[in-house]
Amino acid sequence: MSKIIVPRMAAAAAIAMVNAPAIIRARTRDNMLTFDSRTIDSTGAFLIGELERLDQTLHGPLASVTWSRDIDLREDVSIADETSSFTNSSFAAAGGASPNGKSWIGKDASAIAGIALDIGKTANPLTLWGMQIGWTIPELESAQKLGRPVDQQKFAGMQLKHNMDVDEQVYIGDTVLGVTGLVNNAAVTNLSNAVTGNWNTATADQIVADINELLTSVWTASAYAYCPAELRLPPAKFGILVSRKVSDAGNISVLEYVKQNTISNSINGRPLNIQPLKWLFQRGTANADRMMAYTKEQDKVRFPMVPLQRTPLEYRDIRQLTTYFGRLGVVEVVYPELIGYRDGI
Repeated sequence: MSKIIVPRMAAAAAIAMVNAPAIIRARTRDNMLTFDSRTIDSTGAFLIGELERLDQTLHGPLASVTWSRDIDLREDVSIADETSSFTNSSFAAAGGASPNGKSWIGKDASAIAGIALDIGKTANPLTLWGMQIGWTIPELESAQKLGRPVDQQKFAGMQLKHNMDVDEQVYIGDTVLGVTGLVNNAAVTNLSNAVTGNWNTATADQIVADINELLTSVWTASAYAYCPAELRLPPAKFGILVSRKVSDAGNISVLEYVKQNTISNSINGRPLNIQPLKWLFQRGTANADRMMAYTKEQDKVRFPMVPLQRTPLEYRDIRQLTTYFGRLGVVEVVYPELIGYRDGI
């Protein structure tokens, strides 16, 4: 058995760096290098026995994002912008003979009322997002020989991280930036507990009544202009609607019954779109589950985002590096009246 000899300079450097972890490369007398497990795993090189069948399929982490389903993008922003903003206009007009009446005028009128306009602006930051991916040329060559492209896997990992960050930014905002998202927006005032709540023990009629109360409340807050066509529920509560029947004699689930028998179906001319959303789990007051109703239209609520761009591939010693960057905004709730929350379901 050969002895392992650690070079004096390497040992001295390791002792000097007390506060920094160091990987000491050791050499053997037979000129074979030794590597730690992390170095081997980074290129996907493993010891495979003669009777071992290795599945070559690449299996990534389990993750799911739904932001593209629930919100439209505002795409007029660019990488040069640092703020996204929008305006809300308010009008005021006095009547003719009666200040609160219609604008009647006479044939000989000499004083005609005009209309007043007030424009308010809301601005939100467009924050720069970036991530660098890189690999060494030996790693790339080894991965190509093994048929496991390390560059593609790192790119896929970067895309997953970007999508997960966008998902969180869309739904709950960011505590560091001090901004909120779609399910906890600070501008939404239509927030209360469900009339019945506790759907684990509620009847089908009580569940339908809770949903109709929320839809009617948002419809009323919009001066009966828009009735919500979208409803989002925590996954567990969505499962209750799917599994529970309307009655013992019924042959449809509460979910299908709600889609067809809410005011949304009658007013909008299409069934209520009910979808599960993981970000609503324990999102309400005192960690209660929350449901949300809203109108999904680009001019009502949207998310400003600049698509990812990348720098040219940079060669630095034996490494190859590239940086992907873009901008993430804040959910713009143009009309807060069109969103409603109910907790305690």
